[in-house]
This record gives sequence, structure tokens and C-alpha cells, in this order.
Amino acid sequence: MEDPFGRRISYLRVSVTDRCDLRCVYCMAEDMTFLPKAEVLSLEELDRLCGAFIDLGVERLRLTGGEPLVRKNVISLFRSLGARLNGGGLKELTVTTNGTQLTKLAGELYDAGVRRVNVSLDTLDPAGFAAVTRWGKLGQTLDGIFAAKAAGLAVKINAVAMQGVNEHEFDRMIAWCGEHGFDLTLIETMPLGEISGDRTDQYLPLSTVRARLRETWTLEESSHRTGGPARYYRVAETGGRLGFITPLTHNFCESCNRVRVTCTGTLYMCLGQDDAADLRAPLRDPLVPEGERDANLRQAIRDAMLRKPKGHDFVIERRAARPAVGRHMSVTGG
Repeated sequence: MEDPFGRRISYLRVSVTDRCDLRCVYCMAEDMTFLPKAEVLSLEELDRLCGAFIDLGVERLRLTGGEPLVRKNVISLFRSLGARLNGGGLKELTVTTNGTQLTKLAGELYDAGVRRVNVSLDTLDPAGFAAVTRWGKLGQTLDGIFAAKAAGLAVKINAVAMQGVNEHEFDRMIAWCGEHGFDLTLIETMPLGEISGDRTDQYLPLSTVRARLRETWTLEESSHRTGGPARYYRVAETGGRLGFITPLTHNFCESCNRVRVTCTGTLYMCLGQDDAADLRAPLRDPLVPEGERDANLRQAIRDAMLRKPKGHDFVIERRAARPAVGRHMSVTGG
């Protein structure tokens, strides 16, 4: 499955819910209005949708939210998709989570075939964590992280770099991740969705962060890749990996291999563009016999790939009164 620019699409991110038990300031409005249940794909529909992508050549699949692990019975979806590993077309099944549910579910995720989790953690300061998440408790997420490690899952910490919020903590986070064997990826804040506050006050270029970190740490070029957009370095002092996701200062569009599907079945060919394809319609089309719907679904996916753009249009500046894309990050799936 290729787009018009010859890029092979092998990585799918699927949001299984728009709901979350936190309200991170860069991801959601504090007063979110969530989708009616009828608009959200059932777990069975999500399974069929993911299966169609796998049949078309997707090899890496990441379940996201909102917070994916708050979805009732979501482990059944992990189990069904995990059955496609080891010869069923799927090479990796992963999840991005805020960690709050990992103390309960880490073992079941491992049993379903998940071997790697990304956990969102922007600060190791309890007060700072509560401020960024609006009501989260740092201890709950840390307990989840260590439960994942104990279950045998490789853990990568994702931190959104925010000026005046956590920029003073990156040295501490690198040392902490190195101590516990976690990779760390820093992410530039992206202009998605209306939030309270001004993103120009949050935005911190990772080119600046990397230059500062080099004053303390030896960052060695690394060829390590996970299928996503992060560019990795090895931190010589800890032996750990440090990734940078830079959609603004240095976009990664030329090597983009991924698309995203929301929990309503809306396929976005690019995180930073509004063009989308409706996959819920072929999944539910009452005029088509159920046995033929999957073929129509696969054709809808192929047609959508022909519209995947060359790149996104992210920019953060004070002249832009509105975000580049109106939907919140939690809607698109992280």
C-alpha cells in the first residue's frame, strides 16, 4: 500500500475511544464534550477495520485514545489483534497510554502479544504533573509504569516539551529513565484543537533543547527506529535512548509511513491536515451484504491512500489566532 509519493504505508494508529481520565493541557479542553456511543465503532468493528489494514500491508499497529485502556473490554481487542502476530501479517502491536490503568492491565497486555508501551509522562514533579494533567496523580502513573516493566513490557516515556513548564526537568528525566531502563522521547507541542492558554507561550523548539542537553550529556547518533517519527540518540552516560519528535522545527513528512483512524472510523491520511475518509460507512452500510462490506472497506482505504498529502502545515505563531487543525489531539489518537 503506497501513497502518491511512493511512501509505503505500514503503520496504523487507531483511537479506540475519545475519552480519557486525565485532561492534559496540550491535548484536551478542560470541559470536553465526548462522542455519543452510537458514533463510536464497536470493538468488533475496530477489529474488522484493523484487519482490513493488515490485509493491505500494515505491519505495525498502535492503539491510542483518548486513553485506550479506559475503554470497557478493550483487552478483547488486543487479544484478537494479537492473534495476527507471528504469521498473521502483523509484526508489532503496541499502545500509547497515560499509565493510569497499567497496574491492572499490564500483564493482560503482555499475554495478548504487546511487548512495548509508550507512557505519557511530562514531569516527575507531583505538583507539576497535577497542573499539566489538571487532576492526575503522579504516583498512579508511576505505579503503572513499573507494573509494565515488571510484566516484561519495554517502556518508552513520552514527554511534550513545554516552555516554562518542564524544560528545567529534562536532565532529571534522562537520568531517571537511564536508571530504570526506559527510553525517553521529547515531543514538540502541536497546534491541534482549541485549548485554554496560548500555544506560543508553551512552544519550545527541540533544536534548542537538544543544544542545551549537549552541554551535560553526550548524545551519539543512533540508527534505532521504531516505525514512528522519532529520531534517536544514545546517551553515552546512561546507555539509554533519547528521541526527538519535531513536527515544527524539522518535519518528518518525507519518510511518513503512517495514517490514523479515529474511534468513529474517520481516516486521517495526515495528522496536520483536515482531509479525511469515512470508513464507518462501508463498515455499517445496510444496503451491502455483510460478507461484501470488508471488500468495500479495503477499497475505501486504497482510495484514501491516493489522497495522502506530501506534508503537513503545522506552524505556531502569534499571528495565527486559531490552531492549524481544529480537532483535539485526543480525537485523532495521539
